Amino acid sequence: MYLGALTLDVLLGDVHSLKGKRAVVRPLVAELRRRYPGVAVAETGHLDLHRRAEIGVAVVSATSSNALSVLTECERAVAAHPEIQLLSARQRLFNEEE
Repeated sequence: MYLGALTLDVLLGDVHSLKGKRAVVRPLVAELRRRYPGVAVAETGHLDLHRRAEIGVAVVSATSSNALSVLTECERAVAAHPEIQLLSARQRLFNEEE
């Protein structure tokens, strides 16, 4: 069993308040949950900043290649949004021995 974790640090476009941030981040999180029903997705950081967000994605899989593939697809889906600039993405993979 493998657990894959993805941390995305994003810069939001024309956002001037935390309410505006929610209007961008919530649909993005919902889209990832809808497109990839086996993943857990949440806003995990930069909660007090209105132009930055950290989004965490986690997946459990029988194979490491499948876990990494799902995380890479999630990363590409976020990067494809024109109103969001992906600043960094960090993938981690854990197995039963760790």
